[in-house]
Amino acid sequence: MKINPSKILFALGAAIFLIAAANNRAQQLPIGHATDFSSVSYFEPPDDQKIQMRLSGAEASPLPGGLLDVKQLQVDMFNRTNVNAVVVVKAPQCTYAPLAGVASSPGQLELVAVDGKLHVTGEGFLWRQAEASLVISNHVRTTIAVDIFADKKAAL
Repeated sequence: MKINPSKILFALGAAIFLIAAANNRAQQLPIGHATDFSSVSYFEPPDDQKIQMRLSGAEASPLPGGLLDVKQLQVDMFNRTNVNAVVVVKAPQCTYAPLAGVASSPGQLELVAVDGKLHVTGEGFLWRQAEASLVISNHVRTTIAVDIFADKKAAL
C-alpha cells in the first residue's frame, strides 16, 4: 500500500484544527486549505455525549489572525432530546474565528426550524457560539407557520 505524504499532512492539519476549535484554545491554527470539514460541540454533563451544535463547511481557507474563510457554512443545532437537528443555519460564505466561536458575513443567511414552523432569511450576520446569539442585520424576512385554528379544530 502506497501512502501519499500530502494526504497525511492534510489529515494531520485538519485534526489539529478540529481539536483546537473544540477545545477553544487561544493560539494560532496551523492549517491550510480544508474541504468537507466539521466541528462539533457537546452539551454539559450529564448530556456530554449528545451533540449540541455541529458546524460544517464545504471549504475553509486560512486568513490572517487565525480566521477562516468558510464556503457553504452550515450550523446544525440540536436539543437534548433530539437525534436530528432542530434548527439549521446556512450561508454561502462567512469568516469564522474558531478560537472565539464567532462567524460573520455581509452575505446571505438562511435559518430553518426543521419542524417547518420558522424560516428566516437576511443579509449580514454575526453568530456568537458562546452566547448562542445570532444577529441578522439587513433585509430580514421571517416566516412563522402556526395553525391559529388548532384549538377550534380540536373542539369540533
